[in-house]
Amino acid sequence: MNVIPTAIPEVLILEPKVFGDARGFFLESFNRKTFQSVSGLDLDFVQDNHSRSARHVLRGLHYQLVKPQGKLVRVVSGRVWDVAVDLRRSSPNFGKWVGVELSADNHRQFWVPPGFGHGFVVLSEQADFLYKTTEYWYPEYDRSIVWNDPQLAIAWPLDGHTPQLAAKDAAAPQFAQAEVYD
Repeated sequence: MNVIPTAIPEVLILEPKVFGDARGFFLESFNRKTFQSVSGLDLDFVQDNHSRSARHVLRGLHYQLVKPQGKLVRVVSGRVWDVAVDLRRSSPNFGKWVGVELSADNHRQFWVPPGFGHGFVVLSEQADFLYKTTEYWYPEYDRSIVWNDPQLAIAWPLDGHTPQLAAKDAAAPQFAQAEVYD
């Protein structure tokens, strides 16, 4: 597995080794020993999630204020633009974001650590998005920040299209009013 650093050192892009031939391909999507070796992280993943979304669906920016989740995300069908936002007030990268395209073709994975907001927009007709979490989902701790916050200024690749949002995402507070981590 190849690790690609990002502008925020705790956020990682991971590229698994893909073995392909005329029959198709094989890749090891997760191996705890390999993940620990290349990332330096020894994590216990407790939940796997799968979402399917149509083109221009934007999910996020989501996080859990209490019992924060680390997320190892990937796309198995289609393409998305995936974003991690540092919400740790004590971090030198507080309020900064990094983004990466994840697709069924590039097989990339994105490590979004606890303490970060997370969101993605679908670039293909449809996308299947899988992610492992280091903590269970607790609806009472679930928080959001509005996707188009001017202070964060995330460069979503929407090409002039209006994203499709869940009601909670459309009504999410701006970054300046959001509850964040210390």
